[in-house]
Amino acid sequence: MASILVIDDERAIRNVLKDILNNEGYTTVEAGDGEAGLAQFSAGNFDLVLCDIKMPKIDGIEFLQKAKELNPDVPVIMISGHGNIETAVDAVKKGAFDFISKPPDLNRLLITIRNAMDKTTLVKETKVLRKKVSRIQEIIGESAPIQKIKETIDKVAATDARVLVTGENGSGKELVAKWLHEKSNRSQGPIVEVNCAAIPAELIESELFGHEKGSFTSAVKQRIGKFEQAHGGTLFLDEIGDMSLPAQAKVLRALQEGKITRVGGDKEIAVDVRVVAATNKDLMKEVEAKNFRLDLYHRLGVILIHVPSLNERREDIPLLVQHFLEEIANEYGQAPKAIASGAVDLLKKHNWTGNIRELRNVVERLIILSGKEIQATDVKSYI
Repeated sequence: MASILVIDDERAIRNVLKDILNNEGYTTVEAGDGEAGLAQFSAGNFDLVLCDIKMPKIDGIEFLQKAKELNPDVPVIMISGHGNIETAVDAVKKGAFDFISKPPDLNRLLITIRNAMDKTTLVKETKVLRKKVSRIQEIIGESAPIQKIKETIDKVAATDARVLVTGENGSGKELVAKWLHEKSNRSQGPIVEVNCAAIPAELIESELFGHEKGSFTSAVKQRIGKFEQAHGGTLFLDEIGDMSLPAQAKVLRALQEGKITRVGGDKEIAVDVRVVAATNKDLMKEVEAKNFRLDLYHRLGVILIHVPSLNERREDIPLLVQHFLEEIANEYGQAPKAIASGAVDLLKKHNWTGNIRELRNVVERLIILSGKEIQATDVKSYI
């Protein structure tokens, strides 16, 4: 039920507005002057404010300005018996949602309130969606390897040094790349990810560098590659160890010269990109097996960050479990489920071949299948 703050120095007006709003299902809080209204606004959580302009102590325009400083998302509708066009325009310029003259027309008042409420709902939903889209998960853990990774990110992020992130599948290499971008001077630019293992060898060059129309049979139109898409930002080459040797040669040239050429084209295109690469392979062994270029390895590995497996940082498991309990409960729209210490002890002893990804899946499974509190018996049954 929406809550509305009514601020007016005339008791009769407050009573009329209160009766109207209560009949429409709104809850109301009253204040007899701007100063009292500001105190109520600061202490409460309102969905909308109806405010008179001519009031003692603090007038409506001053209240409006202070309210917008405290919470700009709450709409304020100004109501006044002394209104004119200049007053209305001034109120709207200072942030009022609308201006209504006294005595207020009932239908117009209710329509304006509904419109303001709809706008507030849209603003809240947009903020939630933006937060979901842009949210980067924290790197959870207090173990020595994780602290070292965080310190390295802080030191390296602000530079344009290329970074090679190594570690097992599911250990969190992508998260390291995202934080390198987020803390860099390129954070306002794009971060573009390429999973080199998921793209067929014959298509990887087109994916990275783009192609011109007609350059091959299915090239029915021009395509912009990932290097161009990441211009001014970060290009994350995941599973770089699975890239074909011909594509490696072109990536090396792009890193050396800062230029790329689309497949089927002859024009050189300058690209300003910071490259972060990741792999679950031992690239030096791949070099010995002639599957990976040594010169590309040295180009990519200016800074090396190794992400430990979950089995190498078991002391972080309780923190990770608690984090996932809260995160998943939030996704489900319910309170976080408690977990017994015995259950956590069993999770610490498990062999985590899938690393962080596997742990999150197990926690979600336990939330769904266990009772009010996750017990050790649940871990034994469902892990």
